[in-house]
Amino acid sequence: MAKLVSAEEVAKHNSRNDCWVIIHENVYDLTNFLPKHPGGINVILKQAGKDATAAFDPVHPISIIQQYLPPEMCLGRIDPATVTKTAEADSEQNRRRQVMEKRPNLDEMLNLFDFEAVASQILTKEAWAYYSSGADDEVTMRENHEAFRRIWLKPRVLIDVSKIDISTTILGHYSSFPLYITATALGKLGHPEGEVVLTRAAYTHKVIQMIPTLASCSLDEMVNARGEGQVQFYQLYANPDRNITERVVRAAEAKGCKALFITVDAPHLGRREKDMRLKYVEAPPDLQEEKDIRRDQGAAKAMNSFIDCRLKWADLEWFRSITSMPLVLKGIQTVEDAVMAAKLGMEGIVLSNHGGRQLDFARSAIEILPEVVQALKIEGLYDKIEIYIDGGIRRGTDIFKAIALGAKAVGIGRPMLYAMSAYGQPGVERALQLLKDELELTMALAGVTSIRECGPQYLDIRDLYNHGSVPTDYLTKSVYDKPKPMKGKL
Repeated sequence: MAKLVSAEEVAKHNSRNDCWVIIHENVYDLTNFLPKHPGGINVILKQAGKDATAAFDPVHPISIIQQYLPPEMCLGRIDPATVTKTAEADSEQNRRRQVMEKRPNLDEMLNLFDFEAVASQILTKEAWAYYSSGADDEVTMRENHEAFRRIWLKPRVLIDVSKIDISTTILGHYSSFPLYITATALGKLGHPEGEVVLTRAAYTHKVIQMIPTLASCSLDEMVNARGEGQVQFYQLYANPDRNITERVVRAAEAKGCKALFITVDAPHLGRREKDMRLKYVEAPPDLQEEKDIRRDQGAAKAMNSFIDCRLKWADLEWFRSITSMPLVLKGIQTVEDAVMAAKLGMEGIVLSNHGGRQLDFARSAIEILPEVVQALKIEGLYDKIEIYIDGGIRRGTDIFKAIALGAKAVGIGRPMLYAMSAYGQPGVERALQLLKDELELTMALAGVTSIRECGPQYLDIRDLYNHGSVPTDYLTKSVYDKPKPMKGKL
């Protein structure tokens, strides 16, 4: 039987040189682990002498403890008779419960912006800052959606639209419509079950889920949650240790993932100031010693050490040697790199600026798409590679525009997190259904009966490159949370 440790005893070990924490009722001595923690010392010190489960769960799958902490670090089980709930935990639970009770009925959610508005009230300050933040001034994050609004439709009439086929294939795998749930990190910040909620909702709608490297759930949990015949892809942040990268890739393939999406737009994670500022402000004053302060830290930066900033084109041959999964490069942002990827035999590319979270003033994927398609056609490569885009997709019309301009499918991330945070699996399922309904209606009103018929003849893109001509987007404005400057005495 495991040794019982009292909460009073744990509370005594609350310093840099003597740091105990409780995680899922087990007591761990993390004193020697502190300098090795990828998220920095202060992340753990904030929980020293306390139950860290609530802080641990949104960021890590429980299996990571067995992977990285030797057994001797576990000192025993917490004695439940000595545990009392903290006022802080009770306060947050009460706040969330009150908001959940007042939220609109699910059938009142009429578009993806509605989910975002509800989620902004339900999520903790830290979770909202992480999910909603973009790089620097967030110009690119806003531009990702605004660019779609510079594309106009040219509908045809007197077409029999009694039957509309929105289904397609992605890398040869069936999808009920040209959309996949793209990889997003830290799902448990929004929902206690995390990414498995997205897995189950994807199965319901017969769309593909991309499993994230930095998920709150383990690979096994997401794989075990899938339904019969369900297809999952795997998104990879290459680790600086090639042995770890190879182990991760082989595990994903062994678990049945059907494609490897290698993220190439994040050699370093971007400066997401809403996330960074909240992280700095919330750190306890007694831990803010100048020599330890990382002023560029936030939830995003805490994951930076997991990513290999040395990744280069020549490394793609090595990836070919360790897996038979199709390779897709996620984060292509120029014609030159798109052509290079095709020439090197990649099965797909994702035109993406990482949701505006990396390099501010990077162009939107939808703006780059026509140039990439034209260049690949000139090189005779367009039919040899599949093109996907992500970033800013919020309407069925957005999906239609992307497919008409030559994309095979679109990825969607944040809106699924918001729907999950606000309403769980039913929320994600409704969000997907809304997009399906909007796409089908768009096609019917445009006189298009099949995804395969979508083409540039249905679009007017003359304003696409004119960044100064944008219709006011009232829905986006109503839910957008502006970055705020530091408040203080002047």
